[in-house]
Amino acid sequence: ITVIANTHRTSPDNRRDPILLKNLVTEAEERLAKIHDKRTAEGYADKLKALADSIDHNHNLEGLLLFVNDSVAEAIRIPVKVTDRVVIDGTFATRDLIRAPHQQQSYYVLVLSRQNARLIEASSDRLVGEIKGDFPMDYGALYTTDKEALTKAKGTDNLIEEFFNRVDKAFQEHWNKQPLPLVLVSEKRNHDHFLKVTDNNRIIVTLDRNRDKEKSHHIVADAWPEVKEAFAQKNARRIEELGQAVAAQKCLSDFDDIWRAVREGRGQTLFVQVGLFQPAKIDGDGILLLEEREQQSQGFIDDVVDEMIEINLRFGGDTVFLEKGALADFKGLALTVRY
Repeated sequence: ITVIANTHRTSPDNRRDPILLKNLVTEAEERLAKIHDKRTAEGYADKLKALADSIDHNHNLEGLLLFVNDSVAEAIRIPVKVTDRVVIDGTFATRDLIRAPHQQQSYYVLVLSRQNARLIEASSDRLVGEIKGDFPMDYGALYTTDKEALTKAKGTDNLIEEFFNRVDKAFQEHWNKQPLPLVLVSEKRNHDHFLKVTDNNRIIVTLDRNRDKEKSHHIVADAWPEVKEAFAQKNARRIEELGQAVAAQKCLSDFDDIWRAVREGRGQTLFVQVGLFQPAKIDGDGILLLEEREQQSQGFIDDVVDEMIEINLRFGGDTVFLEKGALADFKGLALTVRY
């Protein structure tokens, strides 16, 4: 069972969140009663209600996901808007978890100087929060007793790069848990030193500024225009890839063809319109699209698009989420194939 709800960060909007969540849990409870025996349905429903009751809505982000099965009862907050829904299927509905790190508005800001480092999470022009624990990190803990080395430029450079290496390792810990693009805010003289010790592919924007003492929300507001442009360019490149695949006859847009291709491991990139959901039934090797959700039955898929995303990822493919209109010629879904 997956329950997906839009939530709010601040009061008074977040006062409505418990009501919405309760309604979605009630919907899940009613659907469970239709497809399971009374004892099984009540067991799942009780587990789901207990999880929902444990949520502190004072800490909500834009989206809230509840996952429940025989061995799991977990809630996850994500910083992207979602479509309110209940999914009861053989697997969890993980599309929004996949979408969150790819959503163009979410990113980290690393404020780096030769004295300290701060790590900030942002969404569009909004501050999500300044990350604590390993950060802020202070250069003062790093020192050498070799006074001669300190009088040489190379010795100083080595110490700076050692500090930056420690910063990068601490950042990597956060990135592993939530992989988001990185904005580096630092004086230009530090850029080359940091690039020696980090994975350059994570950095989408570098800003030549010293913001050591500035408030987090000011840093995010200043960075956002350049970040927005970087994301727009990235999306344009991905859409260009789609156009090239169409020209090379390596693009599919029919749901049934896409279903077969991803299951055969031929999928490369799945392009999905944000907000596109499609119930379906398995029909042999293919699928039959349904106008609306039906009572659960053998071969029923609550959202075949979510299934396609998961299958394609298992075979090493990736997913690009685009806003409504960008995939109008493809009815909201397209797949580039390897062969």
